[in-house]
Amino acid sequence: MTMADSDRQVPWQTYYGPNLGYVQEQYEKFIKDPASVDPTYRQLFEQWGEPPQAEGSVVSVISENQGGTTVVQPAADAGLLQKAVTAGKLVSNIRAYGHLAADIDPLGLSPKADTGLLEPEFYGLTEQDLKAFPASLIWDAAPQDALNGWDAVQKLREAYTGPLAFEFTHIHDEKERDWLNRKAESGWNAEQLNAEERKALLGRLVEVEQFEEFLHKTFVGQKRFSIEGNDALVPLIDEVVHSVIEAGASHVLMGMAHRGRLNVLAHVLGKPYSKIFAEFHHSPNKDLIPSEGSTGINYGWTGDVKYHLGADRYVKEGEAVRARLTLANNPSHLEYVNPVVQGFARAAQEDRSVPGYPVQDVNKAATIVMHGDAAFPGEGIVAETLNFKGLRGFSNGGTIHIIVNNRLGFTTDSSDSRSTHYASDLAKGFEIPIIHVNADNPEACIAAARIAAEYRNVFKKDFLIDLIGYRRYGHNETDDPETTQPLVYRKVKQHPTVSNLYNKYLVEQNVVDASFRSGLVEEVQSRLKSAHEEAKNHPKEEPVEDKRHAKGDKLKLKTGVPAAQLQEINEALLKWPANFRVYPKLSKILQRRKSAFNAGEKIDWSLAETLAFASILADGRPIRMTGQDAERATFAHRNLVLHDPETGDLFCPLHALPQAKASFAIYNSPLSEAGVLGFEYGYNVYSPETMVIWEAQFGDFANCAQVIFDQFISAGQAKWRQKSSLVMLLPHAAEGQGPEHTSARLERFLQLAAEDNWTVANLSSAAQYFHLLRSQAAIGGTEQARPLVLMSPKSLIRNNRVASPVAELSEGSFRPILEQPGLGGRADRVERIVLCSGKIAIDLEEALEKEGSEELDWLHIIRVEQLYPFPEQEIQAVLKRFGKVKELLWVQEEPKNMGAWTYMEPRLRAVAPKGAVVNYQGRPERSSPASGYQHVHAMEQQNIIQSALKKISNKTNIPLGR
Repeated sequence: MTMADSDRQVPWQTYYGPNLGYVQEQYEKFIKDPASVDPTYRQLFEQWGEPPQAEGSVVSVISENQGGTTVVQPAADAGLLQKAVTAGKLVSNIRAYGHLAADIDPLGLSPKADTGLLEPEFYGLTEQDLKAFPASLIWDAAPQDALNGWDAVQKLREAYTGPLAFEFTHIHDEKERDWLNRKAESGWNAEQLNAEERKALLGRLVEVEQFEEFLHKTFVGQKRFSIEGNDALVPLIDEVVHSVIEAGASHVLMGMAHRGRLNVLAHVLGKPYSKIFAEFHHSPNKDLIPSEGSTGINYGWTGDVKYHLGADRYVKEGEAVRARLTLANNPSHLEYVNPVVQGFARAAQEDRSVPGYPVQDVNKAATIVMHGDAAFPGEGIVAETLNFKGLRGFSNGGTIHIIVNNRLGFTTDSSDSRSTHYASDLAKGFEIPIIHVNADNPEACIAAARIAAEYRNVFKKDFLIDLIGYRRYGHNETDDPETTQPLVYRKVKQHPTVSNLYNKYLVEQNVVDASFRSGLVEEVQSRLKSAHEEAKNHPKEEPVEDKRHAKGDKLKLKTGVPAAQLQEINEALLKWPANFRVYPKLSKILQRRKSAFNAGEKIDWSLAETLAFASILADGRPIRMTGQDAERATFAHRNLVLHDPETGDLFCPLHALPQAKASFAIYNSPLSEAGVLGFEYGYNVYSPETMVIWEAQFGDFANCAQVIFDQFISAGQAKWRQKSSLVMLLPHAAEGQGPEHTSARLERFLQLAAEDNWTVANLSSAAQYFHLLRSQAAIGGTEQARPLVLMSPKSLIRNNRVASPVAELSEGSFRPILEQPGLGGRADRVERIVLCSGKIAIDLEEALEKEGSEELDWLHIIRVEQLYPFPEQEIQAVLKRFGKVKELLWVQEEPKNMGAWTYMEPRLRAVAPKGAVVNYQGRPERSSPASGYQHVHAMEQQNIIQSALKKISNKTNIPLGR
């Protein structure tokens, strides 16, 4: 080698062994695409050319001795180094793709995967090649008994292809990934159960199995959606619950669909067998019916089927409660309980007793959510809820997800229900670690639970366990699965249960003798029979009496706040930190509020809302508010989180309010309705003393959350005795902006209204909004609690006709109806009474001002501010004053088949004076909520107003005033 050649090799003198192999690999990439390598290497390759390599030859490496003299020394065989690099690829692929060869399929239903990447031969490596390396060269954490590279590869294959399969390579955080790999590579059975733990595990499996068998034989033909095939779910949950409580959780919140629910209720939540059996005895569902269940158990008012019900259990140490376990009620809409449970957890974690944002301690509560294998990738609510994991307003320090994987969705095979290899693949996009585990290996299931719980406790992030089993019976026990999956159920019939499999294993391990399981079965059967006898003699549970007022009238609450106190609050809200700059344009708008308390001035909608929030906080009641633009509000009227235009700093005036005695949380939410609304409902249910508010960006987006409205908010009290005082603000009104962003679908909420289940309102006054908010806050956590659905305004937010004098806030309370000022003074002349709600009332008022009230003594107008519960008594009291009324006219801007008309018509007919007719004025029936053309909208709106304010004989046009 010449001196010139030696000089040329100098840049590579520090590279040898695997590092030199890495440089060679980079050079190969450089040759194909220089831009594909790091700029540092690119510069070296451009200046010094190819690094030294010669297959099978000795390569010189330049170094300096102690005297500074350059020495040429022989390096390692380049071919051997290349094989070391290739062995590193093999190890990497075992970690990444070992799950494809894992033993995680109890029935062998999955098609055989291509696992060539896991084989040394794929890389041209032989056993002798691998034995030439020390184990630590390709696995830095290799155990001492791994003597060489071949041993290391075999042990890694054993770790990654057993009854636990790991998917961690999608985790970006290197520390987390290393932690997870160490857990996997330490061996899933590194912490083996001792003999007593194994006996207890077998006992639990026997309990699970015998409970289902007893139900199957005792209540023939009744649905129960059994756990069989995934029996290990119960001990797996047991282990997670134990682990999170040991780590400090005082609340464990759980959600699941109906598959296996009765078993979880009995064994995890401790619901007595006798109570479950009693529900079977009292169920009228004795026949096969094509539905999700019976017509109901009398539980609450109308009740729900037994496998939808939730429960609470308190884990005690002595007399002290150590933890509260809660399984949420859930309808047949499977995954829609997910955000509700997340809301439970966040509520349990937060201290709301001090001003500012609540103080969250994620260690106080942990969440376990059980999913279906078809539902997890199939229902969009899953992705919406997973997205909460890193959001400041919704995160809860990590949820443990368990897919109860029985390989079927009702009768649909996995190949028809998802496009992904695994049911769990959706979780990869959210960087959630995944373990697949064979449900027929209960000890592996315990190991999975321990890793999941420890990861959650250490990193405060989500973890997913894919529990792969099967389904022993059909979708329900009245269903014959062999008509659609004959080959699968041929295998199922021949497959032993997990308790038998595990018993056989323990006998082989000399942990128990052959008769041990028989004794367990006998003991469990005895308990089940005894409980059944008790249930047969137990009286049927009667519906719980409705303790709220018969017609839904709320308690007469004093919601006025003294004017002086409101003014103090207002002044405090306009004080900002000395070094905080408010956006100049917004600053001017906010500063105008200083004059709102002057004589002759009024308080607009946004200020009334802020004063309501502030006074509620001053009363010591916490508030939580979310929505896609809640901090500013869609129409920029709220601005409760201010932004410094120079620094980007944030400031919320309600956090610095001296009068506040509780927390105020306000967050912009993700672009999700169903997930966020479900979360807020759950938060409110678990923390009923908190005023929780969800605001839709536009009211029509609420239909993206229809399941939450239908199954939880409107019916939760009737089905589950689950109270809520959740507030929903849904911007609504025809503003000529087209079909979208016009209607919050008021008609749907009125259609769902019954049994005093919620309040539906459409207001026309800022003072009314102020009082209604304060009233809603006051009933939270009481027997009077009910949700509030409010058709909130858009253009009216800045309409001075909606603004109110301060006296209307400081005195009085919310009024279900308002009468139009200036009309009805001559009661004996009034022939038509117009009833309306919301924005149309303001349109009528504007038109009245143009017309002049002197010519309208034949007319009176009632604004129905509260639509449900229907204010029958208040309307009747007004009608009694007008003895010559000939017509009640309902006026609305929505099409006839929408809005409130179909709800109001029968009720108005019931209260109409004798001889008076009930008529409608508004748009005709339509399939779309509004026209897409501004001029058409204006013409129709003009016609509605004109017709409402015109006598039959009066041909004069009345201008709309817009």
